[in-house]
Amino acid sequence: MKYVIFLIGTLFFFQRSKADNSPYTYVSIMTDKGECIVRLYNQTPKHRDNFIKLVKAHYFDSLLFHRVINGFMIQGGDPDSRQAKAGQLLGDGGPAYTVDAEFNDSLFHKKGVLAAARDDNPAKASSASQFYLVQGKVLTDAKLDSIQTLRMKGRKIPAWQREVYKTKGGTPYLDQNYTVFGEVVKGLPLVDSIAAVPTDSNDRPLTDVRMNLTILNKKETKALERELAGLPAEKPNFFDKVKQYLKGDR
Repeated sequence: MKYVIFLIGTLFFFQRSKADNSPYTYVSIMTDKGECIVRLYNQTPKHRDNFIKLVKAHYFDSLLFHRVINGFMIQGGDPDSRQAKAGQLLGDGGPAYTVDAEFNDSLFHKKGVLAAARDDNPAKASSASQFYLVQGKVLTDAKLDSIQTLRMKGRKIPAWQREVYKTKGGTPYLDQNYTVFGEVVKGLPLVDSIAAVPTDSNDRPLTDVRMNLTILNKKETKALERELAGLPAEKPNFFDKVKQYLKGDR
């Protein structure tokens, strides 16, 4: 009888584990100034999968935020920055391939989004490794109208996005020009902290700001999503105890 109970408990555990799987991938960006966590967008699968691949390979470990412009964005991901000397000009490094542009009308440059840097290639293909987090500015209707006229070639900013730009801020003139593929869901003040550091004439911080990126595991993801939903931390239950038993943690 005890084996039947154990088998049923194990079955329920695996069914629950499957149900608990999140459809999202979250990445922790740990820096000298603190941590933020970004959620990768499933609407941009090429950028999502490439970013996950590089993070798992520890590609970003100890790289710098090498380009910082207060009121605009913070940029990093250049592998040449790992051993860069003080004052060295950065921004040209990265893998030999690019990632096809993935534009989506619902994804835009509000404050806190994760987007891919690129050069001036006509296809607007993204750098495989260099990315930026948007800080931007809170904008008025008059300023948004001006940006539409002067910098967006007549393209209109949807009303619901205008409200975000007027309350949270961002950089609307980058929309549909650079691929947005994630957003900060926790630790947004980090962007402001890094954006405020003193920089040289090339926008490189005078004091290095290094990063280490890791992908949240299932347990960390579940805890984060409960926190974001305003739910209390989950206490260990029967299924957790079964999992511990199966792992030999008794």
